[in-house]
Amino acid sequence: MATTPAPPTAPPKPTWDPRRAEPPFPWLRPTIRIRLTLLYGGMFLIAGIMLLSIIYLLAAQALNTGAEPLFRIASGTDIKVTSDNCPAVNSGLSLDAFNAAISHCIDVQRQSALDNLLSRSLLALLGLAIIAFAFGYAMAGRVLSPLGRITRTARAVAGSDLSRRIELDGPDDELKELADTFDDMLERLQRAFTAQQRFVGNASHELRTPLAINRTLLEVHLSDPGAPVELQQLGKTLLATNERSEQLVEGLLLLARSDNQIVERKPVDLAEVATQAVDQVHAEAAAKGVAIRGERAAAVVQGNGVLLERIALNLVQNAVRYNVPEDGWVEVTTQVQHGQAVLVVTNTGPVVPAYEIDNLFEPFRRLRTERTGSDKGVGLGLSIARSVARAHGGHIAAEPREGGGLVMRVTLPI
Repeated sequence: MATTPAPPTAPPKPTWDPRRAEPPFPWLRPTIRIRLTLLYGGMFLIAGIMLLSIIYLLAAQALNTGAEPLFRIASGTDIKVTSDNCPAVNSGLSLDAFNAAISHCIDVQRQSALDNLLSRSLLALLGLAIIAFAFGYAMAGRVLSPLGRITRTARAVAGSDLSRRIELDGPDDELKELADTFDDMLERLQRAFTAQQRFVGNASHELRTPLAINRTLLEVHLSDPGAPVELQQLGKTLLATNERSEQLVEGLLLLARSDNQIVERKPVDLAEVATQAVDQVHAEAAAKGVAIRGERAAAVVQGNGVLLERIALNLVQNAVRYNVPEDGWVEVTTQVQHGQAVLVVTNTGPVVPAYEIDNLFEPFRRLRTERTGSDKGVGLGLSIARSVARAHGGHIAAEPREGGGLVMRVTLPI
């Protein structure tokens, strides 16, 4: 007779718990509250013991002073009373006057002892207060030193050094828990930024390759002299569309890279950067009848020369393209003001309302429909300029120029 197979047993439960293990006695955990309570309570107890000891010694000294005899009997048959502490009894006095002088001297001596005790107690209290504040300041600095370590690590991370970790050792208190949580957050941020950089690199290759192939094929077909006119016109249109797509992809990738802080910085002269940008746009400006002028003084900053050149190039290109049809001009100046390097690009052009200024820095946002032509960019120039300026610790601002046009001001720390 066949036996019925036994039902499969349930898989064993995992013994590993991803959550942090709870200590057996959580109330014994050396928290900051308990440590500060013990510290300040111990300091108060020690200060009280010291103050009590000092007051005891001063009181004993005061009692000794107050117990000194006020007078002594000199000698002889006729008793003569002399006193150093109560000179009033040295001269011959009647019995009533003698007793009154003795009572007065006792009151004066008691008051002098109390005043002496009070003054010395106040001096002792002042000295103990100074010692307590100094000791408390030192102890507070020692207790809060992990916070300084966390702050220094956070500042290093703010400079895009995501490899830094706190790795705080010591008792398992709130500060160590905060440091461990911060380290976990930095680990996740580093992985996220690494994945972003990897994605940008892969996207750069994957997006540029087909566009470059399309451009090559179109240029090959356009180089054929026997191609029909309609096909050549279509090829030129497709080539312009492909070029616009390449500009869009390049702008998006540059915008993604410039959103991060600049890690490797080198000395860059804004005057040289602006001059190179002017040279690149000179032919387009001459074709549109736009004059470029302005004095460019040396203004050296620490940053990435390629990205800074992109700021100047985008601003000068926009100033040339969005200008007046006749007698237009663009002024490009660089200088150092108040310890900062300043690049100013001013141009003639259409009147820009002040309430539309902020919209100009948003991606794909333009002021009017006439700014959407394919020959005037893809709408990312000012967004890239703002991102690059922020990555260098600076900022960019725009304001309408009286009579039309804009004044673009880029401020970067030296």
